[in-house]
Amino acid sequence: MRITLVGSRHFGVTTLNMLREHGVPIVRVVVADAEDRLAAGAKAAGIEVTVQANPKLVVASEIGPDTDLIITAHSHARIGKDALAAAKYGGIGYHPSLLPRHRGKAAVEWTIKEGDPIAGGTIYHLADRMDAGAIAAQDWCFVRKGETARELWERALAPLGLKLLADVIDYVKVHKALPSKVQDEQFATLAPSLS
Repeated sequence: MRITLVGSRHFGVTTLNMLREHGVPIVRVVVADAEDRLAAGAKAAGIEVTVQANPKLVVASEIGPDTDLIITAHSHARIGKDALAAAKYGGIGYHPSLLPRHRGKAAVEWTIKEGDPIAGGTIYHLADRMDAGAIAAQDWCFVRKGETARELWERALAPLGLKLLADVIDYVKVHKALPSKVQDEQFATLAPSLS
């Protein structure tokens, strides 16, 4: 199972570390910013780093050779169809909500703002529409009273994302396919930016 990891920041680094601890070969790390901490972590581990030509789009030439699966971890770039086609199993990402609820940016903030008593995370297939691909894995957690978005992310949602990613990778190793369940569009919400 050869992985190209596309991401940034702390969650990108923790995903990189989880993959390495899980014994999964990472053939390339793709970042939008050469100064990002994920780029530094990958270089320190001796992993090839590619900086996206367009920070909003990852193309096939940026995907590592013989990649089986593309994983995104805190990436705001779209993975182009050509890039997905370059990987045997396409690509997956982690979204910190129970998709199709709170699609888009600021999902954790909207979970808090809406007063949701339950939050969760979803591993989903990367697709043309943002956060709309089939669900590969999903799990939930309770939201504590008075908890901030950052507290919820750090306490429950980031660790949940790492666990779900590892579970899906293990599934693919055994079944040679990604699990897939179509999202129910009648429950879809788009979380607008909170800027």
